[in-house]
Amino acid sequence: MSVGIGYDSHRFEEGRRLVLGGVEIDHPRGLAGHSDADVLTHAVIDALLGAAGKGDLGALFPDDEERWRDADSVDLLRTAVGTIAGRIVNVDATLVCEAPRIGPYRAEMERILAEATSARVSVKATTNEGMGWIGRSEGIACLAVAQVEAD
Repeated sequence: MSVGIGYDSHRFEEGRRLVLGGVEIDHPRGLAGHSDADVLTHAVIDALLGAAGKGDLGALFPDDEERWRDADSVDLLRTAVGTIAGRIVNVDATLVCEAPRIGPYRAEMERILAEATSARVSVKATTNEGMGWIGRSEGIACLAVAQVEAD
């Protein structure tokens, strides 16, 4: 068994849609980034790549390559999963944000990510209790852990 940890964060930006775990969420601001800036899916990709010893999101999908501009992060996840030898056992992720509320979207996020990884996925959320850049609602961060069983 191997375990990997992933982390990602993106600041909010006007005029962008908010996508978390492959789910488009009705929110006045989206997240800034080269792709769709899906911070949850990016953290999951990094956790999986870490568990597999395959580097990180930026190594596999460099942000200076135009072909990844506005990419669907769930598609990137599927590509990353295809590079992993062994079975993905589970993924556990925690979003850190003051808004939006994640509860109404959690089951759909888990379903989409579980389908892409063929593994059990748990998505949780917490706030930063008003502290720091997350507490000021300047963006969203996510931590993820993944377990992969080697072939």
